[in-house]
Amino acid sequence: MSEPYDLVIIGGGPGGYNCAIRAGQLGLKVACVEMRGTLGGTCLNVGCIPSKALLHASELFESATTEFPAMGIIAGEVELDLPAMLAHKDETVDGLTKGIEFLFKKNGAEYIRGKGKILGQGKVQVETDSGISVLDTKHIVIATGSEVTPLPGVTIDEARIVSSTGALDLKQVPGRLVLIGAGVIGLELGSVWRRLGAEVVVVEYLDRILPGMDNELAKTAQRIFAKQGMDFRLGTKVTGVDSSDPGTLKVTLEPAKGGEAETIEADTVLVCIGRRPFTAGLGLENVGIEPDARGVIANDHFRTSAENVWVVGDCTSGPMLAHKAEDEGVACAERIAGKAGHVNYGVIPGVVYTYPELASVGKTEDELKQEGRKYKKGKFPFQANSRARANHATDGFVKILADAETDEILGAHMIGANVGELIAEICLAMEFRASSEDVARTCHPHPTLTEAVRQAAMGVEGWSMQS
Repeated sequence: MSEPYDLVIIGGGPGGYNCAIRAGQLGLKVACVEMRGTLGGTCLNVGCIPSKALLHASELFESATTEFPAMGIIAGEVELDLPAMLAHKDETVDGLTKGIEFLFKKNGAEYIRGKGKILGQGKVQVETDSGISVLDTKHIVIATGSEVTPLPGVTIDEARIVSSTGALDLKQVPGRLVLIGAGVIGLELGSVWRRLGAEVVVVEYLDRILPGMDNELAKTAQRIFAKQGMDFRLGTKVTGVDSSDPGTLKVTLEPAKGGEAETIEADTVLVCIGRRPFTAGLGLENVGIEPDARGVIANDHFRTSAENVWVVGDCTSGPMLAHKAEDEGVACAERIAGKAGHVNYGVIPGVVYTYPELASVGKTEDELKQEGRKYKKGKFPFQANSRARANHATDGFVKILADAETDEILGAHMIGANVGELIAEICLAMEFRASSEDVARTCHPHPTLTEAVRQAAMGVEGWSMQS
């Protein structure tokens, strides 16, 4: 008999494939079982990467029609070639998935195409088109990710009523697109189709968009998105979607707190009310693991309640973010190898890739107030940043929160062009427990958008130089 694996990972998304690569680097015998047919999980195949390809392409399309003339560029008539734009998206995904397979080979990790199921301690069944086999392993890592949360009473057909997956592959631009949910996924995909010509209506049960993000950031974003043409129906719930008419969908709305119903029409409805852990058919009962009511598998430094069974990514606690899953996968592999793998959950950034972008890390003002922690803040508008002015990208601001006594940075919240890149500076500062003064007294290149971060840090002590 062959030697058992040191670990078998079920799921090849950011948590799983990074866990496999790191395990291979550490000299462990590792296999990653993935049933999709390609590595990369939701993020690479039908999530982060394809959506960013469309966001970038649609942003260029809109810029050519709205921004270019103001900058003296007469480009002629701009036309949309949607099949070519979708092909660009698919080519991007294909290249990156093949890249992960190369990294597996480079680092000695084995990729097994098939559906994995836990049979018991140290036993993983793999079902493929050619049959069923059983892998012996010392450790099992669950990295099965998440799936779209369904909306009761609304049937997703991925044609007219779509999830985020179907919204990435619409064959034509909808005349009217109704988004159910004003979270990250809905606003990103809604902005793609709005730029390409759709009328976008956003229906959200709560009385605000982007729940969980800094409140001032969310309010600013809503004003900007509304100015761009999005129609927001907040404090409203969808009670049904009638698809009996082949030409028009009829969406029934009601006030969240009760009231008279109304019906609006749509060509396409995007259901994006969130995601839930995907563990169906995984065999958790065979090792005594019971997820909670939300389907989340509990962990203690990535260990589950079952001996030598580990869990990372969307199917366990914490934010459902690819980079969080990646860090957990790496740390989990290191712990299995006897090293001190660690994830700092206080420094997990979140980004919304709309235009302008939103980015946050650490505590929000509401959280600090609830904790009773005294804090100071500095805020700097992009309107006063020279590079933003030159780029016609003056919407938004940078806000930095610091401890009132120690000046340690506690959080940062930004809205503006490219803030998804700018937030990394604050993440690094927080990892080193830097003060706002540390950032304020660090020389930043001029003229750049990063100067807005420095000026906000200066503002914590009231000495911003440019506003």
